[in-house]
Amino acid sequence: MREKARIVLGSEENIHEICGVNDKNISLMEELLGVKLYVRGNEISLDTDDANKYTLFKSMIEQLEDFIKMGQEPETDLIMAIHKALNSGDKDEPQLFKKQHISIPGAGKKIYPKSKNQAKYLDAIDTHEIIFSAGPAGTGKTFLAVAKALQAVFSRTHKRLVITRPVVEAGESLGYLPGDLAQKINPYLRPIYDSMWHLITQEGVKKLEDSGQLEIAPLAYMRGRTLAESIIILDEAQNTTREQMKMLLTRLGAGSKLIVTGDITQIDLPRKKESGMLHAIELMKHIHEICIMFFTEQDVVRHPLVRKIINAYESEE
Repeated sequence: MREKARIVLGSEENIHEICGVNDKNISLMEELLGVKLYVRGNEISLDTDDANKYTLFKSMIEQLEDFIKMGQEPETDLIMAIHKALNSGDKDEPQLFKKQHISIPGAGKKIYPKSKNQAKYLDAIDTHEIIFSAGPAGTGKTFLAVAKALQAVFSRTHKRLVITRPVVEAGESLGYLPGDLAQKINPYLRPIYDSMWHLITQEGVKKLEDSGQLEIAPLAYMRGRTLAESIIILDEAQNTTREQMKMLLTRLGAGSKLIVTGDITQIDLPRKKESGMLHAIELMKHIHEICIMFFTEQDVVRHPLVRKIINAYESEE
């Protein structure tokens, strides 16, 4: 083993965090770099003579130690994002991740973007009143919007968070589903609650709802209202009609911000209906107060095993 293939970390505590539970992070880095890693004390050694792999790994470790100092746990998605950024030759991208982070008061955790587009997205939410974000599932569109919105409510820059999505029936009519209206629409709103519970406790979400600081409801409930001093998230916006999109855009009141998210490749509307999100993006692309962002597959942060599963399906097709 050559001397230059050994990296000494600042402390053994950092080693434990970088290795992860059951060395899952070490296994991931071995897969990403194509090398065998050995941990001893506060040192990590690489079984390679490739100077480029050593340099890349050393830069990854330096970035991870910086994140640890900032209170961020080196999880697999962060490691993958740092590797992708450094491997592409963009040394400034990890710095952008650190600059654009979300800190929810009382939640005890910080949320960092995992790609350049995610960092730009967070900046756009800070600097624009209306933001359209279009892209495939897994790019963090809704999750980051919810995190930003919770930060705004807890920091009291906005009085209320309103999250809404269209209820588009697929296969079964709501009228035939069991239960009252709340029980019928619950499955459509469940993904929103899942995002919220990942960021704050279920008790915290209930407390916000009971106090009127949080409302999660189908899009139809927004008609006829004026939403002032609120931060509003319209999720699954690709399934809005032109009329629904116009209705919500004109609900915006003083001191409010609207974040519109959707995957324009997954439109579930009847064939004769045009997507309100597609129409609005084209109609408003020249209004400078409105930011329109497009995420791509490159922004999807996936578990390595999921990538292999997707590759297997794509190979078959």
